[in-house]
Amino acid sequence: MSFKNEWEQHKQNGGSPGLQLNQATTPDLGPGGGRRTDGSGWLVVKDEELGKIGHAAFGLYQGLKKNADIENAGDKAAITRAAAHLSAHSFLLGKALGRTAEVWGSQLKTVMQGCAHISNHLDYSKSSQKEEDRKIGAQILGKDGTALPPSKISRLLG
Repeated sequence: MSFKNEWEQHKQNGGSPGLQLNQATTPDLGPGGGRRTDGSGWLVVKDEELGKIGHAAFGLYQGLKKNADIENAGDKAAITRAAAHLSAHSFLLGKALGRTAEVWGSQLKTVMQGCAHISNHLDYSKSSQKEEDRKIGAQILGKDGTALPPSKISRLLG
């Protein structure tokens, strides 16, 4: 059902014109299941989870660089020679082999850049989030100068 049809059906059923879509709760899908919440609808991300994902991305980058990068492994020269040799003997495979090596290198660089971006971004996110938490924690203090626990902050905001 399209949104327009769904909206029309909602209005016919006496739906409120003040409907707010941002009030939906976020399900706790648990480990490996997607979003996690602490039950309040707030997204909770644990440093060790970010670290594992960042480490996996870095490991993939390193593995690709070591085992799949024909340009840095010195294999590109061999492939280029083979392509030239085949082309010199009128084999169409020579041109195709050369093009395949070019495309492989280009696609591999794209994947490796993506892995590096993920790893770097998660490292930045971890440190940035810790700094933001520190700043917020320094601003939210109780009457005695100690940091307020989250349960008291929630009551103050609610």
